[in-house]
Amino acid sequence: MSATATRPSTDPTTDPAAPGTAAAEPRPSLLSSAVRSPAARKLAVLVVIAAVLIPLAHAKWASGSWPHALTVDVSGPLGDASDWILDNRDSHWIFLYFFGHISNVIIIGVRAVYVALLALGWAGVTAGLTLIAWRVAGVRIAVTTLVSFAICGLLGMWVPTMQTLALMAIAVTASVVIGGLLGLAGGLSEWAFRVLRPVLDTMQVLPAFAYLLPVVMIFGNGVPGAVLATVIYAAPPMARLTALGLRGADAGVLEAVTSLGATWRQRLLSARLPLARKELLLGINQTIMMALSMAVIASVIGGGGLGDRVYQALSSVDVGKALAAGLPIVLLAIVMDRTIGTAGERLGAPPAEGGHRLLRGWPAWAGAAVATAVITVVGRLTGSQTWPTGWTVAIEEPVNQFKEWMVDHLYTGVPVVGGTADWAADYVKWILDPLREGLQGLPWYAVLLIVAALAWLIGTWATALTATAAMAAIGVLGVWEPSMDTLSQVLAAVFVTLVLGFAIGIWAARNTRLERMMRPVLDMFQTMPQFVYLIPVVALFGVGRAPAAAAAIVYALPAVIRITTQGIRNVDPAALESARSLGATQGQQLRQVQLPLARPALLLAVNQGVVLVLAVVVIGGLVGSGALGYDVLFGLAQGDLATGLVAGTAIVCLGLMLDRVTQPTSRRDRKGA
Repeated sequence: MSATATRPSTDPTTDPAAPGTAAAEPRPSLLSSAVRSPAARKLAVLVVIAAVLIPLAHAKWASGSWPHALTVDVSGPLGDASDWILDNRDSHWIFLYFFGHISNVIIIGVRAVYVALLALGWAGVTAGLTLIAWRVAGVRIAVTTLVSFAICGLLGMWVPTMQTLALMAIAVTASVVIGGLLGLAGGLSEWAFRVLRPVLDTMQVLPAFAYLLPVVMIFGNGVPGAVLATVIYAAPPMARLTALGLRGADAGVLEAVTSLGATWRQRLLSARLPLARKELLLGINQTIMMALSMAVIASVIGGGGLGDRVYQALSSVDVGKALAAGLPIVLLAIVMDRTIGTAGERLGAPPAEGGHRLLRGWPAWAGAAVATAVITVVGRLTGSQTWPTGWTVAIEEPVNQFKEWMVDHLYTGVPVVGGTADWAADYVKWILDPLREGLQGLPWYAVLLIVAALAWLIGTWATALTATAAMAAIGVLGVWEPSMDTLSQVLAAVFVTLVLGFAIGIWAARNTRLERMMRPVLDMFQTMPQFVYLIPVVALFGVGRAPAAAAAIVYALPAVIRITTQGIRNVDPAALESARSLGATQGQQLRQVQLPLARPALLLAVNQGVVLVLAVVVIGGLVGSGALGYDVLFGLAQGDLATGLVAGTAIVCLGLMLDRVTQPTSRRDRKGA
């Protein structure tokens, strides 16, 4: 054999022992790669912790439910606090000189707006708002405004509409100011952002009924309590989106502004706020939507207006009257949304494209003011400040007849598919009951371990600790069993909401015509008070947990669809073009490019779906869903601060836990932008 035949090869492409080559190190196996992955290490740590703690917990507390020895009775302190408030509300200085002044300012503000609207009369209000919409948003939005207020009058709801408009004007203004200031602090300070996040989570997840009771105890029934309840509910979106916009400002632009010697205030006014314009406008939009959705709930404590008409109609199970009062709420939301959105786009457009029109054309503004004044005077001379009674159309009877027809033909006996009663029974039997029994049957320490594992796998140890502490707090408060019942309803409703929302959102993102057709429908469902569609849902599905789930799905679905559509459409066009150039099909582009790149938006959709479903949990208590929702309503009805606040706090803990297990968080995210 020749020397060349016996000589070992030193070719670096074939010799694994050759120094300085990539092949010098053996490739790691799939098993070793999996073991070294962060998820595997986290699971290994959790397995060790579970192996140590579960036997100890089972030996000391063998019961599957939360041990009574680990609960804390808070009814006594809360009862004492309630008694103190009631005894000192008319004499203590904090009520007389602090809360009293807040109440007076709110009353004066709402009354001033309402008196101004009445002084303008129906003709002046319609003309003035239409001309304002024309100046800031164009002819199309002006026509929408004119038609919307005409419909409010035709439905016989002019005076309630003005009452709601006055209350919402003050509530939305306060929400935008307070939310904007909180968002400003969170956007400019990492410490403030960390402090604000749990506060905003609590404000947004806590059911409105849960804090109606302390608001009523402090301010009593009436406009001040209604406005403050609305502000608490509507301010968090403005704060979140303001902070998001400020924290996401382009670092290169900020560095360029700083290099020019700009002061802190100049950087804020000339760079950060303009760069966050889209988020600020979205925050105002969401604040308006949330405030108007509170109109009916605020009427429970004396808010009046359209919400009171809806509530009274539902008390008498009159769908027609409820719809006649609910439609103006939707129309107000559409007018405000379109006007503010279009005005913001024009304000940020270049001057060559008609931008900054709001700041120019003062003669046109003067002409609009003169025209409004003339129309107001003419309207007053006709002797009719409110909408003429002869110009109304009654829709109550046709709507009620249509509802009866739906019940007669869809409730039961539908061939092949069955009726809605059958769907409700199957949903409860095959989904809700097994899920509730499974959650309530799990040992409490197993639930805590599952929550910790889910939160830690997608986040940090702090995320897992927060989620686990939230679940443990539910047990400590002594409401473990009803909380598992509520959790089963929320999980089932969120699952259906996400399946439908993702499917429809992806479809709408790939079909512009469908998205345009769906936009007014989504606006209607998102702003229509839950109470309005609660009656047809009950009529179709009966009383129980099924109609509560249906109401939650209808309420949460629009937000999921919108966020999904926006996320898919905002995918980098260059990435899609690269996929097309490689011959990817439409399905491959969706699965391998659009969905992965839209992951943050999809996770936000999951988060919003959870929050909105939880918001309807209390409403579901009105139609027999039981559990925590019923406890909150019982506390409000009976003036039982302990029962209502404990159940409301448990709902907040559920929301906090679900938020942490659905929103990935890394150490980099925690350090901030």
